[in-house]
Amino acid sequence: MKENKSHSGKKKTEEIQEELTRLNKFLSHNSNYSRREADKLIEEGRVKVNGKVVTNLATKVSSKDEVQIGKKNIKEDKNKIYTVIVYNKPKGEIVSKKDPQGRKTIYDSLEKKYKHFLSVGRLDYASEGLLLLSDNVEVVDALMHSDLERVYKIKVNGVISKSVEEAMQNGITIEDARTGAHKNSKIKSMSFAPFLAYDIQTNGEKYSKIKVVISEGKNRELRRFFAHFGLDVLDLKRLEYGGISLNNLPTGKSRFLTKEEYKNLRIFMNEDDRSI
Repeated sequence: MKENKSHSGKKKTEEIQEELTRLNKFLSHNSNYSRREADKLIEEGRVKVNGKVVTNLATKVSSKDEVQIGKKNIKEDKNKIYTVIVYNKPKGEIVSKKDPQGRKTIYDSLEKKYKHFLSVGRLDYASEGLLLLSDNVEVVDALMHSDLERVYKIKVNGVISKSVEEAMQNGITIEDARTGAHKNSKIKSMSFAPFLAYDIQTNGEKYSKIKVVISEGKNRELRRFFAHFGLDVLDLKRLEYGGISLNNLPTGKSRFLTKEEYKNLRIFMNEDDRSI
């Protein structure tokens, strides 16, 4: 069998490129600095690569390069076990490092050692419940863009009608889904996949309570969905994400994953040829 040399050469070049990592990403993965903090260190000339100071934020490195912050060597630890925590977010906190309006963020409540952790998606200011955070970008991206089950408990100001149930069962495309969205959102049209499951716990004229299971994580998805039927979401709490649940975790508190949860997470990551 003849080998396509040009194709083979291209493949080898791509493999070499894949081994290169942005310097700020390398630093955030192998130190306690966030990417933004790593960028600042680079700009200040405090980072060396192979003995030379680098200030270019686009610099890429491989595992063979010698990287230093000051006199400290930063080495890649391929066997590093990255940390994932569960936070029971209360209402009235922003899932962001800083808020221009000066509102409280989750990082004001979390311990300082978690300040560089990234959140798996978001819960808006008025929502509460389970929020996953990790110090590993690949883990965060994989979880955020997965179709893992998300379980929510919701309270709306009216009746769950047959048309609402039909939309939950069959899915729906809403051409103007701005109602229920953040005022600055640029997303107008939105398609909603069928809910994986739902349980109407209370159904009344003044309010209804429902537990839903979905596999998406779109911008204010549930608030937009119910708003289309004239229902305002009064309360929204996330109970589970990918089999990880709040259990008895108090509001405003965090915990590490259990051994079983870590085991399941590793299985999930390995399916994408990645591991933590």
